[in-house]
Amino acid sequence: MTDAFSNWSGSLRFTPATHARPANEAQLQQLVRDAGAEGRTVRVHGAGHSSTPLVQTADILVSMKAFKGVVRQEGDILTVRSGMMLKEANQTFLEHGLALENLGDVDLQALAGAIGTGTHGTGRNLRILSNHLVGGRLVNGQGEIVEFTLETDPELTLAARVALGALGIFTEYRLQLVPAFQLHRQEWCTHIEDCMAHLDALIANHRNFDFYWYPRSDEAKLRTLNPPGEEPTDLPYAWCQKAKTGWSGDVIPRGRDNKFDEIEYWLPIENGPACFAEVRERIKAVHRKTVGWRVLYRTVAGDEAFLSGAHGRDSATVSMHHNASLPHEAFFRDMEPILLRHGGRPHWGKKHYQNAEGLRPLYPQWERFQRIRRAMDPNGVFLNPHLHDLFEGPAGATP
Repeated sequence: MTDAFSNWSGSLRFTPATHARPANEAQLQQLVRDAGAEGRTVRVHGAGHSSTPLVQTADILVSMKAFKGVVRQEGDILTVRSGMMLKEANQTFLEHGLALENLGDVDLQALAGAIGTGTHGTGRNLRILSNHLVGGRLVNGQGEIVEFTLETDPELTLAARVALGALGIFTEYRLQLVPAFQLHRQEWCTHIEDCMAHLDALIANHRNFDFYWYPRSDEAKLRTLNPPGEEPTDLPYAWCQKAKTGWSGDVIPRGRDNKFDEIEYWLPIENGPACFAEVRERIKAVHRKTVGWRVLYRTVAGDEAFLSGAHGRDSATVSMHHNASLPHEAFFRDMEPILLRHGGRPHWGKKHYQNAEGLRPLYPQWERFQRIRRAMDPNGVFLNPHLHDLFEGPAGATP
């Protein structure tokens, strides 16, 4: 009997017909060709950190764990095989004197998953992790090897930066990195009203800044990260609880034992404060008794990736968390219309309740991405029911 697959939070569980672990590109190509001939779906799993059913399939679930290591280094450009976990990749980059410009809250994801879903950190001038992708090598839906670079095929590169595994299965990533660097992390406690009163200055004056709001106490935790020697010695309205200095890959992500589900939306940055205020008001009025988990506010620089939440606009993100052991859907569904009213786009790897009809107007390059996706996978080998709903609409529509 085939083993069941469960995501990190336990909110997604399914049993594929086949678990596959190809040892090389040739085996992967044959697997995809056979699946296409048999009308079967192929999806790739990493760490299972996404809350949405991106990897779910009744057919073939692929692990890329055999694809490890560095292929080549060209200055600050490192080509790596696609099967690394993000924590492992950070260490590999550091060994080559390099780093990602920014990271998210955790490093539990697979590198491929972090790139493919538009994972981001925080920082007014810092882009999503996928922005590092300047080329790659993948197996498309017909089992063919496709190589591309930003110089030779900018359109495919911008589609591939956030592709949800819909263009093909990456075997290599070509990443434009930055020289390794250190940061000083500080965590501050204050009241949420003081945080909001100083929000613009906090965002402008720190390399990385975000805050958590705790609904039941109305306290906020502020997190600032800056190059050592450039950090504030004091915030008059807050007190510093923790501080740490080290390499970026060790300091930006945090260890996390508690498991949760999450909804997150990207908003035009100018809409962020008003959206958060409405979220806060609604939680206090309706959900405070049953939801004690925090609300996270971050900023992200705009980019050009076709399906990036920050495509074409600097963004603020607002996310709500709920304990993985407790029902979350009613809470998230109640909050989502607020996020949409403020111009929000859903994070692809976190809970949302959108489909093609609602998503199409949110992304200026939506049709360009769909054209590329259909060319790369004309028979829908990588199109599971969830992706069909996102890209094509209700089941039964023609890809």
